[in-house]
Formats: sequence, structure tokens, C-alpha cells
Amino acid sequence: MSEMSATEVYFYHLERRSLEDVLPTLLERSVERGWRAAVQAASEERVEALNTLLWTYSEESFLPHGSARDGSQEAHPVYLTTGEDNPNGAHVRFLVDGATLADTSPYARVVFIFDGRDEAAVARARADWQAAKTKGYAVSYWQQDETGRWQKKA
Repeated sequence: MSEMSATEVYFYHLERRSLEDVLPTLLERSVERGWRAAVQAASEERVEALNTLLWTYSEESFLPHGSARDGSQEAHPVYLTTGEDNPNGAHVRFLVDGATLADTSPYARVVFIFDGRDEAAVARARADWQAAKTKGYAVSYWQQDETGRWQKKA
């Protein structure tokens, strides 16, 4: 991402809706921007569940995606993985289920999505927030309002 500025790090705090409700919309917005996306989960089972979700979440739209088992990883606008690989040249990286990423520099944006009802996930997000701030990243925190819209809180 040499032509882009430093990586932005976003934290999305889930309280009213689930990851399955929120992730497809965030991915759609990324693709609409012309960005490729990678979603990193903590297990192969979760990757498979997200793969199924992205095929079935809406009858009105289609979000092209795939994982290592689909082959041609570089061709997928949205790539699902458990590793830190980036074969599709993603601009934005979504980290779910506590997934971690050692090197954020290849990305314009890294997005941590965490469940606010899970104390361990909240504690992990706080530690990730502090680490990103310490590294000098532009960090922002997003929370849903009563209507489900995302509001920037910090």
C-alpha cells in the first residue's frame, strides 16, 4: 500500500447485532470502494461458516468471495482465511473471533470486530487498541446506536 498513507485501525464493538448481521454489509462497502478484503477468523470451522453466510445472507445481492480450498485465491475480491496470508492483495483486513495480525502495514485499513457481550473479547480489543495506539496508527472506535447505525465514539 505504498501509495496510501499509514494504516487506519478500526474497532467495531458489537452489542445489538451479531457478526453475521454486520460483516456482509462491511464487506459490501469495502468492495464498493474498489477495495479487496480479507477476513481472518480463528478457526477453519468459522471460515466455512462465513463462506456459507456470504452465499446466503441476501437474495438481492452477491458478494464474490472464496478461501484457499476454492483455489485461485488471487481472483477473489473477498478472501476468507485463518492465516495472515494476503493472496488477493487485500486493502482492508477484517479480524474476527480474536484473530491476530503481526504486520498491518500492507493494508489501508485493519478492522477488529468484537463481541461486546464477551468479556474476554472486550479485554482483547482493549489490548489491541492500546497496541495500535502505541504503534502510532490512526485508531477509531465504532459502536452501534439504538437504530443499529454505526457511530464513531473515539
